[in-house]
Amino acid sequence: MASAHPLEEHYGTVIDVAEAGADTEGNESVTPVLQELVDDDTLLKFPEGRYYMDEQLRFTDFENVGFVGYDATLVPADYHEFDGPQYRLFRLGTNDRPGRDLRFEGFDVDQTADETGIRVISAEVEDGLSVRRITIHGVHDSGTWGPGLFNVLDPDGEGHVYSFRASDGGLHADDTPNEGNMWRGPTGIVVNQPHRGTLVFENCSLGGFPDNGLYASNETGRVGIERGWFENSATASIRLAGTTGVIRNAVAVVNENPHDAKGQHAIRLDGGEQELEGVTVDTPQPNGDAIRIMNDVENTVISDSEIKVGYRPSAGIRVDPAAGPVTIENTDIEIHGSANAIRLIGGDGTGADVENVRITGDASGTRNRHAIYCERDGCRFVGLSVDQPGDDKRRGLELRGEDYLVADSEFETTKTPIVVNGGSGVQIEDCYSHSLEDGNSLRITSDSGSVSLANNDFPDGVRDDR
Repeated sequence: MASAHPLEEHYGTVIDVAEAGADTEGNESVTPVLQELVDDDTLLKFPEGRYYMDEQLRFTDFENVGFVGYDATLVPADYHEFDGPQYRLFRLGTNDRPGRDLRFEGFDVDQTADETGIRVISAEVEDGLSVRRITIHGVHDSGTWGPGLFNVLDPDGEGHVYSFRASDGGLHADDTPNEGNMWRGPTGIVVNQPHRGTLVFENCSLGGFPDNGLYASNETGRVGIERGWFENSATASIRLAGTTGVIRNAVAVVNENPHDAKGQHAIRLDGGEQELEGVTVDTPQPNGDAIRIMNDVENTVISDSEIKVGYRPSAGIRVDPAAGPVTIENTDIEIHGSANAIRLIGGDGTGADVENVRITGDASGTRNRHAIYCERDGCRFVGLSVDQPGDDKRRGLELRGEDYLVADSEFETTKTPIVVNGGSGVQIEDCYSHSLEDGNSLRITSDSGSVSLANNDFPDGVRDDR
């Protein structure tokens, strides 16, 4: 019998599901028993054992419900034996009948048997969501929806998902019994349109899923990611939209392509205001940008982070043409493929502050010559250290727009480190720029506008073609 749990005092009714008749040996489905027991102001305790489920438990419009496991393992039926919708074990609240105050914690999920991958929990609440210590063992190989969906519907509501782990990832739908019925296959964790409140995902872990890893597609609401490990999903291992998003101290990795995806961004930002702090992005086998900032993003801050890009030509940070202002500060970028460490595309978007950024690695200039490529207007580059000794005329900074400040920076590259290519309104001051081969410290092309220089150390001279 399970010992008393301090959470019990928060519920009017506490039920040990084994004592109430749920099979703990994994032989008979426990869903009918749970459906009889679940109620408002009720905690269901699962003592040690294996709990087989061959149909979903659905409970909506509830108040104060808890499911707590004590070394409890949930065992889903396989795709062919699951009764009814083959999508979920627990559906707790819907967007038109959400619950309030839900706790779901302490479960292992054994989907190591063939074709047993399933959404463990779909939770839609107005407020008071707590999901903790859920570990899914085995590859999601049924081709149905991924392990978790979470929405907080009240704009003032809050939710916390702690240590939700599906580290084995999932198979592409074409390799599952659900072939032809689902595009690509499961996403690891989903936050979608009904979300309005605040959700924080802390210390979660997702392996490679064939759609996205953690995907917040909501247009409103706030999503935070604290720590955790996210790797090798198609499209993106972390993908955020919403009103605001924050990623702190998390790790995103691309070191293999298990689904033959055409592109795998480690982190993709789709909209709203986004902040990345203390993030590590490691892409030894890049297949997409390490960080991609899409057109609908209003503002982005990347700080105190580390980005590593391997030998394929993928950008470290790419900013699309209509995206809002971007700040990149106190960040290290190590790049080895022939691509831009920072790529700032022109168009409607303006403004970038790049400060105290260090760019290293032996990227060549074969495909993209410059470590930093900038078409945007109104940008500052201050306190940079660019060390790019790669072959084939690797360069440092190319400016193609208007209104630039480049200050207090050091550039050492194979060929000409700084190029003003059609840019104008450029101020360069207190900089050191050295070409390791037969280049100049600075080149200004014939179609460029005004360029002012002050207190620079340019040992290889300035080539001014105007």
